[in-house]
Amino acid sequence: MVNPSMLKTGLTKIDPLRAKLKSDAYLGFDFGNKKIGVAVGYAETGIASPLLTLPAVKQHPDWPRIGQLIDEWRPAGLVVGLSRNLDGGDNPITPLMEKFCRQLKGRYNLPVHQMDETLTTFAAKQLLFDEVRVSAGKLWQVQDQVAAQLILQSWFNQAN
Repeated sequence: MVNPSMLKTGLTKIDPLRAKLKSDAYLGFDFGNKKIGVAVGYAETGIASPLLTLPAVKQHPDWPRIGQLIDEWRPAGLVVGLSRNLDGGDNPITPLMEKFCRQLKGRYNLPVHQMDETLTTFAAKQLLFDEVRVSAGKLWQVQDQVAAQLILQSWFNQAN
């Protein structure tokens, strides 16, 4: 699931030819006030990989960097994890996530799909700490991109 060598750099290697073409790539996002995890995957393979973690700029998304990712990967769509309470109701961050989805749609005119992200950050921490043995310090740097991978992978699995 997670390639430990990717965690050293935090980046998936980009195929320069593939990235320049309109593709079946999708970007997945694990939204947070302090940072946003990003993953990439291809519909053809149905496999998602962690990409990077973007720090927030004054508690706002780093729109210039997100724009660079959109230009680089030329995704067919975007998948955003949407957090809800276990009873299905909104929690305090749900409206911010929905706003992020609307802003992505408005800025990039791409399909934005929402995917339940309940417990993905917890699952990412468990995977990284227990299975990959990532240190606690490194965990903070990569947990959100792995959560984004889990969100995007769940969306691919649901779509098939």
